[in-house]
Amino acid sequence: MQQASDIRMGVVGLGLMGSSITTCLLMAGHKVVAVAPIPTDMEPAIPRIRHHLERSLKEGLVDKDPDHYLKHLTLTENYGALTGCRVVVECTIENIPIKQAVYKMIEDVVDRECLLTSNTSAIPISILQSHTLHPERFFGLHWAEPSHTTRFLEIICGDKSDVIKGEYLYELSHFWGKEPTLVRKDIRGFITNRLMYSMYREAMYLVEGGYATVEDVDRACRNNAGYWMTLMGVFRWMDLTGVPAYHTVMKDLFPTLSTGSEVPEMIDKIVREGGRGISNAKGFYEYTPEEARLWEETFTEFSYEIRRLALKYPADVVKKKMSS
Repeated sequence: MQQASDIRMGVVGLGLMGSSITTCLLMAGHKVVAVAPIPTDMEPAIPRIRHHLERSLKEGLVDKDPDHYLKHLTLTENYGALTGCRVVVECTIENIPIKQAVYKMIEDVVDRECLLTSNTSAIPISILQSHTLHPERFFGLHWAEPSHTTRFLEIICGDKSDVIKGEYLYELSHFWGKEPTLVRKDIRGFITNRLMYSMYREAMYLVEGGYATVEDVDRACRNNAGYWMTLMGVFRWMDLTGVPAYHTVMKDLFPTLSTGSEVPEMIDKIVREGGRGISNAKGFYEYTPEEARLWEETFTEFSYEIRRLALKYPADVVKKKMSS
């Protein structure tokens, strides 16, 4: 594996996630070409990326001033600047015709060895890669926001992806501070979203059925799963707390869980009425503009603090204790 500084990266799409992905790649030492398909994304991109870098310096994630990283960033509307990139990450909206148009413009300028990836969280990779010239080099790279602080990354193979190239992305992502998951077989929603959306559906079922309030459900998540999930996943948790007990509960509980296939009315109503959550202070909770701002600010603080704690307990923490 080359040094990160020798690997030129591309990002297409400079909204919130595109900007934090760009920040993550710059922090890892890459030279990054960031293309803004929407011209209006150009103006806020640099201040947003600079802010991420300033905060990361303050929090100890990096040890150099923002300008050190920003000098390695090319911000442009010109797809031709992607020439020479080893990997390009597409971060446009979840719309197949738009993504298809973007892939054509990328493939017109990159070489055959460049890996093309999408940050989609909803569209199967096998569908997206069918719209490319060389589907074997196409993968999903599913990031979490904020991308420059979280350890999460899913690398997803489509039906025609070359798994060896996927393993290259797996190794490369360690430069980015990730504990990645390589999803070797494509499935809609990948791993994390399938787990989380099952939880979201059940949460709405409980509220709509009158079993609990929104506040009650959130409190249960924070004080149960939120207590242990930074350290371990569901299978380790069951090992740690007794597998037979879960087997017993599953037999009785599974038949009672929601299996609805329709979007729950409580979220449908919010969207119909224009609610977007914190971004416009209209969501499952009522917010004043000041409360919405403070929640966003507090989440940013939390993301750095939880990163510090999580880094003390990596996936191989027990192996390291055994070998010490």
